[in-house]
Amino acid sequence: MNKKTVKDIDVAGKKVLMRVDFNVPLDDDRNITDDTRIVAAVPTIKYLMDKGAKVILCSHLGRPKGEVKKEFSLCHVVGRLEELTGKKVIFAEDCIGDKAKEAVEKASQDEIVLLENLRFHKEETKNDPEFAKELASLAEIYVNNAFGTAHRAHASTEGVTAYLKTAVAGLLIEKELEYLGGALDDPKRPFVAILGGAKVADKIGVIENLLKNVDCLIIGGGMATTFIAANGYEIGKSLCDYDSLDFAKEMMEKARRTGVKMLISSDAVVTKEFAADAPSHIVPVEAIPADEMVMDIGPATRLLFANEIKSAKTVVWNGPMGVFEMPAFAEGTKAVAKALAECEGTTIIGGGDSAAAVKQLGYADSMSHISTGGGASLEFLEGKELPGIAALNDK
Repeated sequence: MNKKTVKDIDVAGKKVLMRVDFNVPLDDDRNITDDTRIVAAVPTIKYLMDKGAKVILCSHLGRPKGEVKKEFSLCHVVGRLEELTGKKVIFAEDCIGDKAKEAVEKASQDEIVLLENLRFHKEETKNDPEFAKELASLAEIYVNNAFGTAHRAHASTEGVTAYLKTAVAGLLIEKELEYLGGALDDPKRPFVAILGGAKVADKIGVIENLLKNVDCLIIGGGMATTFIAANGYEIGKSLCDYDSLDFAKEMMEKARRTGVKMLISSDAVVTKEFAADAPSHIVPVEAIPADEMVMDIGPATRLLFANEIKSAKTVVWNGPMGVFEMPAFAEGTKAVAKALAECEGTTIIGGGDSAAAVKQLGYADSMSHISTGGGASLEFLEGKELPGIAALNDK
């Protein structure tokens, strides 16, 4: 990684504005249901405090769309942040202006300042220069530790770097770039990528970029039915990205031409209706009934995919193999997660539903790295430059 990190600078006695990703899921009583993103920020918070910095955290939560909405207040995060860091958190009722300045002045070096939701101001997502300048005025150094928002050019991810000349990556972003960047730039081989989820259109750039790098590309989930249809087979009422049929044909041809192994479902679990308790049966992909739909990969496909994964030295996975939210159709996703857990190579989970699946299935601790970025991970794997990373100081 050619970007400076917190380890490359002196922060003693300095006020540090750190962009974190505390966009955590909350239940109806505003209790945190998954604290992964907060946990991921703790090592950088502790590192900066141990080095003598006064830490000021800023984040968004939910989609308040430029309005103050109490249900999206970051005050709901304070208790868990205090538990995880063992530090008192001073909560500022705004992220700019007098309330923010007072909180920063009031806090000691041994206390954390947490600013209110950035997206209560519409200027945040518009990357408004005045808003960015006001936010930057709270500190002397900027640290971006929010990989999940690094693909957005917002005031807190990109704009502030025009006013805080020392702008570096936190330990989490360093880790994300080390794993995801390493997989793309210098993977240990065989390198296997697994793509699932619904729409091919969402992953066109990712497929194109990965085909240049991988030894094997596995296609599962709703995406697979588009490839099955592109091969001329009946897919019944299955989800299909009809606009991407030509692209799917082109990619299968490219894989053949370049010697990349492309594995697509050979059998499928099908039902007549999209329901958790719908009766299901297994068919070869060449024999999907016209009045049924694919809900998961079948047992032969699970075995095929698992064998390929277990022999890999580097694996990247993004997207479930079926409708894993419904227990009856989670077996394909489980089989892939289990194979990754048993793989002796480097295993990288590209955020989003794949991350949720490995946690839900109890395999999280067996993975080398679980990305905290859904959209950011995809754009990185696509080879795109992420504005929140590009804006940081080069080494």
